Amino acid sequence: MELEVKVASIHIVLAIVAGYISFLFSTGAISGLGKNEVLAILAGLIILYLGGQLSERIFGKEEVGGFKGWLWSGIVPFFFIWIVVWVLFYNL
Repeated sequence: MELEVKVASIHIVLAIVAGYISFLFSTGAISGLGKNEVLAILAGLIILYLGGQLSERIFGKEEVGGFKGWLWSGIVPFFFIWIVVWVLFYNL
C-alpha cells in the first residue's frame, strides 16, 4: 500500500475511537464528569495529535511529508470520520 493510504488508515481507526470517546464525554456516560463537550473535543484533538506522532514514528517524518503530508493524509480524514461517528453515536 502507499504511504498515504497507511497514514489515512491509522487516522481513520483512531477517529472511530475518538468519536466514541467524544460521545461518552458529551452524553455524560462517564460518571462523575457529567455532560462535557469541551472534554469531548479535547479528547479528539489529543487522539489526533497522538495519531500524527505515531505515524511519524512508524513511517518516518520525512516519508510522511511533515505537516503538509499529515494534513491531507491524516487530519482531514480524521476530522470527518470523527465528527460522523460522534454524531451517529449521539443520535442512537
